[in-house]
Amino acid sequence: MEQYPEVRPGTPVYATDPPEAGGRTVIHEQAVAKVAAAAARSVPGVHSLGTTPSRALGAIRDAVGADHASGVRAEAGATQAAVDVTLVAKYGVPLQKLADDVRAAVYRAVEQYTGLTVIEVNVEIADVYIGEPRQGESRQAEAPVAPPQPPASSGNEVL
Repeated sequence: MEQYPEVRPGTPVYATDPPEAGGRTVIHEQAVAKVAAAAARSVPGVHSLGTTPSRALGAIRDAVGADHASGVRAEAGATQAAVDVTLVAKYGVPLQKLADDVRAAVYRAVEQYTGLTVIEVNVEIADVYIGEPRQGESRQAEAPVAPPQPPASSGNEVL
């Protein structure tokens, strides 16, 4: 029968602080932009990120390999980040409140997931989506409306 090693009380080896090892962590702007984009998309009232031309290019990029940071630009340094978000809002959402909610969500997510201090989040609302079809899309077929018919003659009309 095998003997297990004796267990003695004390600080486990893995719980001690690591030695003063060298190294650094670099968080690229693309990583910050993706975190910010995910946070912005999660806010109710955001229809999409980017402007109309960038959304069209984004659809192409999605087909070949998703660009999750479309509509978001970030600048990152060693300890700080700044983010610009361009979005399309859903109709009926108060735009100032939406911008404030997006800004708060981006601040939280970027600071939580990257450890960088966010110095500013600029929100640009480029458009409002009201449900109209985009160029090249068709509306749902509606029942044709018959043209108004003249009233039936009673035969007692004076010409």
